[in-house]
This record gives sequence, structure tokens and C-alpha cells, in this order.
Amino acid sequence: MEIRLDGQVALVTGASKGIGKAIATTLAGAGAKVVLSSRKQDALEAAANEIEGDTSVFAANAGDPDAAAACVAHTMDTFGRVDILVNNAATNPYMGRPIEIDLPRYDKTWEVNLRGPLVWAQECWKASMQEHGGAVINIASIGGLSVEPGIGIYNTTKAALIHLTKVLAADLSPGVRVNAIAPGLVKTDMAKALWEPAEDQIAQRTPLHRLGEPEDIANAALFLASELSSWMTGHTMVVDGGALIRPTG
Repeated sequence: MEIRLDGQVALVTGASKGIGKAIATTLAGAGAKVVLSSRKQDALEAAANEIEGDTSVFAANAGDPDAAAACVAHTMDTFGRVDILVNNAATNPYMGRPIEIDLPRYDKTWEVNLRGPLVWAQECWKASMQEHGGAVINIASIGGLSVEPGIGIYNTTKAALIHLTKVLAADLSPGVRVNAIAPGLVKTDMAKALWEPAEDQIAQRTPLHRLGEPEDIANAALFLASELSSWMTGHTMVVDGGALIRPTG
């Protein structure tokens, strides 16, 4: 089955590499015009050069409200609308016991991972979606549905993002659908510390016996952006190779 997004405009944060880049590539491949955003202009340009389709780039810190507004304005100036927002950008500046986290890194994690998606949704709503409708896709994590040592504060922000997805879905209906994806362990640079030391062993503990690839999440995002999911909102789609159902003991 070929899913098409012709005539649609997508904005993807954290799009210079990993899951964000894969989502931007997949949406562009389905015919959408795509604006890629992340912090570094050179990385964005390199990513866009590898994508076939109509793209534009805008460097912005996802946790900075002024930068978010400027990026949405750029999208409107370039393509005239925003139909799809993918809140992919996230940060995890602290690994360790939650009880020992310092407040600057705590605040930074919440600023990017939870306040950021709200601000980007607000800007897209004001600029385009309030009038024309659209779809918002928040990239959460199965960590938001479980408890893991070492990244508890990051996971807490993702749990909050899952709930924010429901809240916004109710608030913005019926014109804007808001859904989330909760990836399992995906082979990205950001998650390298979690998978690189023991990839084979971790993969064998999951029912599908492999770790995720960025394209696995991109395929789910394409579905949620398309009309095939037109009767879905407020939902969190788990894409984890079965990690959450693996037997214990």
C-alpha cells in the first residue's frame, strides 16, 4: 500500500539525524513538503541534501519559544501552511538516580521535552491549523509507560508528553488530530549509551529479536499523518519490537 501526502506541508523538529531525519525523509517521499528544524544549520543542510523532495531548513532550539515562532513563520512564508507537526526534538542531559539530579538539567529536560511540544503546537495552531486543521505527532517513549534505572527524569517527561497528547487531542478536536508514538530502543546516536555496549543481548530479550531502526518509527509517523488514521486521536502507538510484553524472570 502506498500512502501519499501530496499537497501537505510537514514541520519536523529534531530532524537533522536519527528518528527525526527518518521521519522527514519518509514524509517527503510520500509527497509532503517538509521543513526540517534542529539546532545546527550545517547538520540540517546536510540532512536535507540527502532527501528527495521539496524541503526547507530552519535552525531553531526546540526549547526556545521565540525560535519556535520564527520557524513556524518560516514554514508559512515558504510553503503557505502547516498540516503536519512532528514534535521529535528531545534532550536527556542527565543519566543517574532521579533523586540526585541538579535543577538546571531537570529544568532543561522539561523545557525541551514537554514545554517545547506545547509551544510548537501553539504556534502551528495559531498560524494554520486553527483554520485549516491538521495532525500533530508527538514522539514519546516506552520509558513513559515503564520505569527504567538511570533515565527516570527523561522518562517522566515522556509520560507527561503522553498525557499532554490526550489533553491536546481533546482540546483541538475535531479539526486537529493529536497522537503520539512511543518508540522502544532505537539505534540512534542519542540512545547509543543504552544499546551500543550490548546490542545483541538486548535484541534477544525482545520478542522480535532486534532493536528498532529510525525507519520503524518513521513508518508509524507516516500512518498517523495520513488519512488512514483519520479516526484516531489522543492515542499513543507503541513501536517497540514487543519490548513491553517480554516475559519476566
